[in-house]
Amino acid sequence: MKILFIGDVVGAPGRHILQQFTARLKSKYNPTVMLVNGENAAHGRGITKSIYHQLLELGFHGVTMGNHTFDNRDIFDWIDDADRIVRPANYPEGTPGRGMMVLKVGNKKIAVINVQGTVFLPALGDPFRTVDALIAEVEGEVDAIFVDVHAEATSEKIAMGYHLDGRVQAVVGTHTHVQTADERVLDGGTAYITDVGMTGPLDGVLGMRKDDVLRKFKTQLPTRFEVAEGREQLNGVLIHIDDATKKATKIERIHLTDQSIFFD
Repeated sequence: MKILFIGDVVGAPGRHILQQFTARLKSKYNPTVMLVNGENAAHGRGITKSIYHQLLELGFHGVTMGNHTFDNRDIFDWIDDADRIVRPANYPEGTPGRGMMVLKVGNKKIAVINVQGTVFLPALGDPFRTVDALIAEVEGEVDAIFVDVHAEATSEKIAMGYHLDGRVQAVVGTHTHVQTADERVLDGGTAYITDVGMTGPLDGVLGMRKDDVLRKFKTQLPTRFEVAEGREQLNGVLIHIDDATKKATKIERIHLTDQSIFFD
């Protein structure tokens, strides 16, 4: 089994390069399952129903989210009926949406879990105990478990990797929008990376216009951030899982720009 996961899609530039490269990524890597983080897909904050369906139409089997899940209020009208999107599972009980989905792709079943970190982010429930409870629900019933840890602190994401090593096939970090170079397979057979990175503007600051961000840092005054324009990038990972042992064997980082050329 191979899982292709694309990091946080930011605004129209992120959606544009995703449309540009998704078919070629499918042809080059032939993934079994394709997942994408969409929490910044609508103008850099949140997601809309139409964008959710655009991602599915591109061929993605599921969408993960994060701390901007509910920034567009229309999501309250449709998230409960959308069976291929997950928001952080450690939101309080009764929050719309779900924190885990089980996808059936061909003859494979994969559980996708989304949790949010608690360091430097709004306080939610304990992500470690939350993910433990969700794994217990599907253990032995699926071919793979994929966990998107949407967190600010690198230490919290690394700790989650070790906490879940050998119990899930992949732990990938999202949220910081900067791809880390620490991809590896942990001793127990879990593929890990601290942050997958961002799919969106290459020349901004975490996807936002650099002038807006500089103004905020230099004046500390309220500043409206707009999605940057110009060159675009796509960040992701490809995770290889041995069907017999159900352990990850390899994780590859993907970093492309809108000028990248694909070679077979």
